[in-house]
Formats: sequence, C-alpha cells, structure tokens
Amino acid sequence: MTAMTNRDIQHIFESLRKGLVPERGIDAFAVGIEKLRGEMERQLELAEGGEGTIKFLRGGYGCGKTFMARLSLLDAQTHGFATSFVVVSDNDLRFHRFDDVYRKVMIELGTNVCPRGAMGDILDRWIGKVEDALIASGEDENADDFDAKVRKRLDDDLASMTGGQAPQDFIRVIQTIFDLKQQGNAAEAGSLISWLCGSGNVAASAKKAAGIKGDITSRDALDYLRGVLEIVKAAGYKGLVIVIDEAETILRMRKDSRHKSLNGIRQIADAAGSYPKMLWVFTGTPDFFDSRQGVAGLAPLHDRIQFMKQGRFASLRQAQLELTPFDAERLRSVAVKLRELYPTNDQSRIDSKVSIEFIDRLVDEVTKGFKGDVGVVPRQFLRQFVTQLDLVDENEDYDPMTEYGFEPQDLSSEEQLAISGAALTQGDGDDDGEPPVAEDIW
Repeated sequence: MTAMTNRDIQHIFESLRKGLVPERGIDAFAVGIEKLRGEMERQLELAEGGEGTIKFLRGGYGCGKTFMARLSLLDAQTHGFATSFVVVSDNDLRFHRFDDVYRKVMIELGTNVCPRGAMGDILDRWIGKVEDALIASGEDENADDFDAKVRKRLDDDLASMTGGQAPQDFIRVIQTIFDLKQQGNAAEAGSLISWLCGSGNVAASAKKAAGIKGDITSRDALDYLRGVLEIVKAAGYKGLVIVIDEAETILRMRKDSRHKSLNGIRQIADAAGSYPKMLWVFTGTPDFFDSRQGVAGLAPLHDRIQFMKQGRFASLRQAQLELTPFDAERLRSVAVKLRELYPTNDQSRIDSKVSIEFIDRLVDEVTKGFKGDVGVVPRQFLRQFVTQLDLVDENEDYDPMTEYGFEPQDLSSEEQLAISGAALTQGDGDDDGEPPVAEDIW
C-alpha cells in the first residue's frame, strides 16, 4: 500500500460522502480483489515488456468496476506508467468520433507527478532528457548551436520512434513548441500543446506559427495517439494505460451511433497489439457485452473478446475479467478498513460506537432496503457508513445503534430499479440485425 497523506484521507471520505469512487488512496480499503488486482498487474507487466494489450472489466452495477479501474491506474502510475481515465458520456464524448475520444484521453492524461493535463510536463521531460544526453556526450550547453542540436535530436528521435508514421502536422507542432519555448514564448507554445491535445479553440496565430490549418480529425487521431505514446516513453515513462469507463453508456445511444461506437472498440482491439507498451482497459456491464445491442451484436468484436465460463469458474486471463458482486463479508471488511482510516481525535470512541455489531446491522438494513440485493448496495452503504462515522465524531452523545435508520439518498437509476424490483433495460430497442461490421469509422 502506498503511503497515505492527510490530504489523501480527506479526499477518500469527501468522495464517499458524495457517493463517488475516490481517485487516489483507494488501495487502503481494497479488499477481496487480490486475484483481480494480480491479473491487472500481469497486464502491466506485459505492457512494460513491450506488448500492446487490452482488457475488459465486466460486472453488474455495484460490482466495483470503476473502483477496480481506478486502482489499476494507481498501480500503473506506481509502476511508472502515464495514465488516462475517460468516462463514456453521450453528452460530451461521442465515442463513435475518435477525435472526441483522443481529446478526452489527452485532457485526462496524468502521471505520478502531474495528475491531469500532463502533456506539457511530459514534453518538458523528454526535451530535458535529450539535453542531458547531449551534454553527457560532450556537447556544450552554452554553445550557440546547442538548441539546434537539441532540435535535430528531437526530430531524429521522433522519426525513429514513430517509424515515420506520425502525421506531418504532429511533427511540425512538436518542432514549433520547442522553438517557441526556447524563444520564451510560453503562451503560444501552450496554445500548440492545447491543439496537440485535441482542442478546437486554438488561436489562428499559433496554428500559423506551426504551419497547420485545421484540427485533429477522427481518422488521424489514432496516429496522433501513437506519436503521444512514443513521447511518453521517451520522457522516461514505462508506457501508457488508458481506461474507458462505463462503456455500457453506448447502449443508450441512438442506433447508428451505437453501431459506430462498437465498431470503434473493435478497431481499438484490432490495433492494440501495434501500440507497444500501451494497455487499454474498458469497463462494462454484462448487458453491454452479451446483448444483441452490445458487443454480442458485432461478430468480429464478440469473437475476439467473448467471455467464457466453465460452471462457476472463469479464467482471469481471458479478454474479459469478471468482477463479482459484493457480499456481506466484503462490505464488512471494507467498513472496518475505513473505520481504521477515518481521521479523528478519538479513535477509541469511533471504534466503540461504530462497532462490529453496528456494521453488521448496517449491512443488513441497507441490504433489506434494496430487496436483499447485496450487489447493488455498496455506494449507498458506504455513504451511510461515512455519515455515521461523521455523526459519532461530531456529537459526543450520538449513538448509532439507537439513532440510525436507513434512508437512501440521491438514488441512481440502477438503485431506484433495485428498490422497486423492476428490471433494468438499456438500448433503444430498435435493433433489427448486426451492426455494419465492414464500416471503417476511424
């Protein structure tokens, strides 16, 4: 487990109070997922060894897909990878447009020293490594031609790393960013970094400086991502891990967008092996993977990543990694971990008032509130549990055993359905056959 700071601890509890998965510190209360975490570690080892790979996390609502994905990203950063965490949305991320996906990947690009929007820092680290290498080979950093030698080395390295496959605009932008930085023009260099990250709101003057006109297109975005991956590695990182969370959102899109999005995932899966040291991680529900509106309706993708199970056994190493629902014992273990972690000046009172007996009662009452479905209760359970810790910490005379009564708050659609006992349905119901498998969207 990584060392915990007070800021990390505060972040954990603030996130849980809002019903959200914390973005850091979550390994402190990760229980019951050791084998799953081990498989994701194996994927990181494959990527570190030079493989380009892809993994799909499958599980129903409340199984901890987002938690597992975020934990995998934290583990990746600990191993020296750059990472990006993208949530599929039908509002600001049209997954069938890869320029949208690329833009979100770049916005969320992070490292262990720069958690978000890290492209500028990664470029600086790459340039610094090139400068250090030249100095180590005997070049004088104060010589008039030193910058020209650095620029040439950057150009040579970029051509070598990308095998000449990077778009020419990509090359020109990198060159111009370096020139502008050396001239002290940080503003225009920053504008070009924004353009490189997929922004469509870059001043014409910055584009003119680099000799570019338009924006990154959907068809070019994968090639740009290849260039970014090589710069990430040249900057000293082990590789790149990209999470695409909540892929089941695609099921709620219009039929044409859904088909194109599934075809996009098929293209990512097909191309993954040609991106050495990059790991894609997708999360989705069984309905997303198994229904005709989802992966099962696109034969080329389904054949490649289909989930196989022998009785109650499923290999962890297949394309889809199955996350199983919480049970009462796992909820109890998470609660005990959080109780130990809770920031208080009187730990003994917390332990006494929020006892194991109360934790068991809380598990029972929240589960009853959701018609006995333990698998769907974790988010509400953790919110309720943190509230009880807060009330005990804030009020000396508060006794949760006598005062507590379960009242679900801010229910998600899945939680509302669980309480009502209705079935969860997704998609628009107008699917009349397989998606067009031959269409090349990107």
